[in-house]
Amino acid sequence: MMLNLDSIDKVYIACGYTDMRKAVDGLTAIVQEKFQLDPFTRSLFLFCGRRRDRIKALLWEEDGFLLRYKRLENGRFNWPNSEEQVRAITRRQLEWLLEGLSINQKNVIKPAFPQKCI
Repeated sequence: MMLNLDSIDKVYIACGYTDMRKAVDGLTAIVQEKFQLDPFTRSLFLFCGRRRDRIKALLWEEDGFLLRYKRLENGRFNWPNSEEQVRAITRRQLEWLLEGLSINQKNVIKPAFPQKCI
């Protein structure tokens, strides 16, 4: 799924499962009504089907919506199935998700913040 991430401010995933028969209007309605978010921002919204082998990405591009669809031929996405309805993730977590990894990596090296020497 090739997307220009430089033009995206935030990435949201719809936890759980979404009816993959929905097109732009149906997914936009979910973003507005269910999640109370504005689909006309520079945000990428990701949705996953029940079998977890396909996802849809919805993105507003100033002149219309871009709808991308990816179906895995072998494997499944490690999609969160929590009680949360929508979840903001980082670009790094998006990369993990698209590579088949969990967005909740337990062994991630956390950034260090330099301390002042006295």
